[in-house]
Amino acid sequence: MTQSATSAAQGCIFCAVAARQAEASVVYEDEAVVAFMDLSPVTPGHLLVVPRKHAVGLEDLDKATGAHVWSVGHDMARALRRSTMPCEGINVLLCDGEVAFQTVPHFHLHVIPRYAGDGWTIKVTPPERERSLLDRDAQAIRDAIASTD
Repeated sequence: MTQSATSAAQGCIFCAVAARQAEASVVYEDEAVVAFMDLSPVTPGHLLVVPRKHAVGLEDLDKATGAHVWSVGHDMARALRRSTMPCEGINVLLCDGEVAFQTVPHFHLHVIPRYAGDGWTIKVTPPERERSLLDRDAQAIRDAIASTD
């Protein structure tokens, strides 16, 4: 864990929820993750999947835990669709870093049920990027892949 992750763990509300030291409406838990209702939901049923071990973002999260978070997020999305509050769609959202709208410095996956007319929108009209720039970006990422293992 990076030093920023270690210092952030002290006083972390999600660590407290995972340790059952803070109040939460828990939906699911196992030895690695806890899923609970978001205190400020975008829509009814909005929940978070959080690793028990503190990790600020993707850089601090080991691959096995990351895969498990996504697997549990998938299970939660399926449960939402089958619940008595069935939704018409699901957004699965990860905000990694403050600039990406992460508001709690503990990795968490949002599972957001969507309903027609629910009022939440993500409207972006990005410009098309030239192929040469896309190729250059792809090469930069390929070059970095070896350093992610």
